[in-house]
Amino acid sequence: MPEWLASRLPDGWTAWHLAALSVALGVSMAAVSLVAVGYVLNRLPADYFINPEAQRPLDRHPVLKWLFVLTRNAIGYFLIALGAVLSLPGVPGQGLLTVLMGVMLIDFPGKHWFQRWLVTRRMILGGVNRLRARSGQPPFLLE
Repeated sequence: MPEWLASRLPDGWTAWHLAALSVALGVSMAAVSLVAVGYVLNRLPADYFINPEAQRPLDRHPVLKWLFVLTRNAIGYFLIALGAVLSLPGVPGQGLLTVLMGVMLIDFPGKHWFQRWLVTRRMILGGVNRLRARSGQPPFLLE
């Protein structure tokens, strides 16, 4: 183990401790990512991709609405940066999934078109609809 890394580890830690911690963090981050994505997909209405009214944000006080938008975008940009780091070789974690979660949180022109394009991929739509069926939700309507 490099000296610069060994000097930053707690006393008594070896490379095996660091490897076990890395694996535990990678597995737990993947599990949290999957649970978060599943929760969001189950909360969306079945007509989300074809009904413009289903895509409208909830009516809130203007200050709360802007605070929510700013917080959501900040979390999205953080997830994109974190996913970029996790995509580097040797860093454990679900980098591309984390980047995708961040992209879905931020606001940008064409976001809805991108979401619709992504969910219309046959493998993704099948997996998403199976996930929704397991929790008693109707499948997404696309046409």
